[in-house]
Amino acid sequence: MTSPITSSTATSDISSLQATMNAKAKTAEDGVQADTDKFMTLLVTQLKNQDPLNPMDNAQMTSQLAQLQTVTGVNKLNTTLESLKASYQSSESLSATNLIGHGVLVEGNGILLSKSQAILGVELDSPADKLQVVVVDKATGKDVAAIDLGEQKAGIVPVAWDGIPDPNNLDANGKPVVLPDGNYTFRVIATRAGEQLTDAKTLSFDSVASVTTNGKDGVKLNLPGKGAVSLADIKQVL
Repeated sequence: MTSPITSSTATSDISSLQATMNAKAKTAEDGVQADTDKFMTLLVTQLKNQDPLNPMDNAQMTSQLAQLQTVTGVNKLNTTLESLKASYQSSESLSATNLIGHGVLVEGNGILLSKSQAILGVELDSPADKLQVVVVDKATGKDVAAIDLGEQKAGIVPVAWDGIPDPNNLDANGKPVVLPDGNYTFRVIATRAGEQLTDAKTLSFDSVASVTTNGKDGVKLNLPGKGAVSLADIKQVL
């Protein structure tokens, strides 16, 4: 006959099961301690079984202990670096969420003219005596406007455009002709001492819609126009 399961037995089984399921996760420090214990066990075993006529000398003992200290130190350093990395990612995620809803400038040459308003930018690695932005109709590929920005220092130059190709070109009511809303592109002409610079980059305006965080790719900002970019890709927050 099968023995009945008593209350104490059932309680013991449940406790054992809970202990197994809720076992404490091993940490990096546990791994360092385990390596140390293994090393000491091997060293003690080696000492116990050494040849009495040819025992381990002090130099060998010191060398093995030094190796242990080196391995232990490297493991602890890795633990510290992982902790710092996790802390940095957490801080980066918090900073990224604060950008949601903000306008930003990122690399690109697109312009969206909406209600006769658009924002774009230029990044200069070196100063320019003369800086000009040439707006191109995306549909036809033709130049439709030129924005003279004059002399500019190295850095980010944000530009607000009202869609007016030429202030002197007036309509029947005496107002400047405005280009229709839509998608445009642009290029930059930057010169210094009469020579064209090659380090001028075009920047497009976009906005941060959301933030994605994962261990592999880190923190990504999701922009409606550009897609997913990193914090390093943001040239300026507007």
